[in-house]
Amino acid sequence: MKALILIGGYGTRLRPLTFSVPKPLVFFGDKPILCHQIQALAEAGVTEVILAVNNVPPALIESLKGFEEIYKVKITISVEYEPMGTAGPIRLAKDHILADNPSGLFFVFNSDVICDYPLSKFIEFHKAHGKEGTILATTVEDPSKYGVIVHREGGQIDRFVEKPQTFVGNKINAGLYLLNTSVIDRIELKPTSIEREIFPKMAADEQLYVFTLDGYWMDIGQPKDYLLGQKLFLQSVRARTPARLASGPTITGDVLIDPSAHVDPSAHLGPNVVIGKDCVIGPGCKLYNTTIMEGTKAQGYSLVEGSIIGWGNTIGKWVRISGLTVSAEDVQFKDEVIVNGAMVCPHKGVTTNVTNAGTIVM
Repeated sequence: MKALILIGGYGTRLRPLTFSVPKPLVFFGDKPILCHQIQALAEAGVTEVILAVNNVPPALIESLKGFEEIYKVKITISVEYEPMGTAGPIRLAKDHILADNPSGLFFVFNSDVICDYPLSKFIEFHKAHGKEGTILATTVEDPSKYGVIVHREGGQIDRFVEKPQTFVGNKINAGLYLLNTSVIDRIELKPTSIEREIFPKMAADEQLYVFTLDGYWMDIGQPKDYLLGQKLFLQSVRARTPARLASGPTITGDVLIDPSAHVDPSAHLGPNVVIGKDCVIGPGCKLYNTTIMEGTKAQGYSLVEGSIIGWGNTIGKWVRISGLTVSAEDVQFKDEVIVNGAMVCPHKGVTTNVTNAGTIVM
């Protein structure tokens, strides 16, 4: 079985993190975003993962061999030389998808989606209904903000309704699909939207079903959703493998600490904190609702809340970082500065207070 992951372009919504690291390689929880998807696909029996990209960062290419060894899958690059939408890349990768694929099936993943990936049940459901396609759906409280999937009993999709003002259902497209290879022939080799152009025709032909996700789901393509997704991910870790989470008198809620990190016993962590490889968290620090990327050092008595701190940062003493601040690689926060809601570009020093949310430190 094959899978196509729609990676697309430059990860602009996750800047400034993606100034230094390609979006698929940005860590989420305990591994790069891409690896969560590759691992789930490999465990479901996928033997080749095709990455649909319109630029090929050298760092991504360098990482792929290691991913192939870890997850025992072949990884192929399919390059778009112009934006091809969400269906065009499928047609472009036709030869890769069809080659040595006796199952006649392939997954399509949007690269920003993180969830529990119930892929074995997804496959079982798809084979049982015997039609061309299945969309993974998630349930939302306010469907008026989304495009809603209207389906019949049993899951056959009847139609799609964009931002309905009266209730027609509460299932929305979760951005993961399982398709028969025959769907490729429905797609022309040009920029095409699978959601707006292909799926409505498949539904009209009674060839499209919906499978509802029973766990958490989040599109983590922008910082605020990244942090919300982290909270849901940590809850899932607690439900499945609670031994992976940290515990102790200064730990509150769900906290994931890389084994190589050093955290002073007086530091207070949580809830919803991830601390990456080789980080150092000094005495008296307090972190909550925050990710600290690899190699960052917090010297002591600093507060970081609701923020994403990039790779190899230095946080001085008595620093306060809050309000969805996002820092890139190699940022230095000097002693006693206050930073609220800022985006800090790579290799910058923050030497004075930044209190206006939305400020970009360049």
